[in-house]
Amino acid sequence: MEDLIARMFNLTSWIVPLIILGAIVLPQAVRVLREYERGVIFRLGKLHARGAKGPGLIFLIPVVDRMVKMDLRVVTIDVARQEVMTRDNVPVTVDAVVYFRIVQPVDAVVKVENFYKATSLIAQTTLRSVLGQSPLDDLLSQREAINLKLQEIIDRQTEPWGVKVTAVEVKDVALPDSMKRAMAKQAEAERERRAKIVNAEGEYQAAEKMVQAASMISQEPIALQLRFLQTMREISSEHNTTTFVPIPIDLFAPFMKGPPKA
Repeated sequence: MEDLIARMFNLTSWIVPLIILGAIVLPQAVRVLREYERGVIFRLGKLHARGAKGPGLIFLIPVVDRMVKMDLRVVTIDVARQEVMTRDNVPVTVDAVVYFRIVQPVDAVVKVENFYKATSLIAQTTLRSVLGQSPLDDLLSQREAINLKLQEIIDRQTEPWGVKVTAVEVKDVALPDSMKRAMAKQAEAERERRAKIVNAEGEYQAAEKMVQAASMISQEPIALQLRFLQTMREISSEHNTTTFVPIPIDLFAPFMKGPPKA
């Protein structure tokens, strides 16, 4: 009986350390990656030949392997406000938003120290460079074309890092107060110019119609008499006290022909 108890004691003395060792080693040897996560594994400092792993259950060799977890979801960067001088020497303040995601987790770990910071700095410098080459009118009216140009340039520079820029949006363009007042005056002057042109076109069309009417009346003089009677009817329908005395226009015909020639 004493031998059995001694054996059980010796077995227990071995099981307890094994359980403690397993509790320490197992979390380091087994990792679970979500659907949007990938693991870049380094074995004794060297990149694992199979590249990124996941998603699912990942087994590592404790102490020997080290895993860097990468998120493949779209990341949003708010580009800080930048003071930019446009091509036509107008100072503006702009800010933007950059959307990107990791497409090559190994490159994002091995080829750049901090892909998030690097992408943010590239976005800031590219924003100042591109907007500095554009005039103010294009910056205000051609926003979509500028966004596409920014996306292409930033994506080309971040491609070696395994970063894919999906979209770039210029959020706001802040103008100086003096420039706002100048643009308001310009817009007001433009509206006045258009109003004068429309008014002039109306006068021109009205004059053309009057010339055509005069030509028709000259061919049929009775039309002038009918127009005179119609005008009298319109005025008399307004219930006023004006008195009309119609005089035949034929009485004035000798005076309208002018003095007789000698």
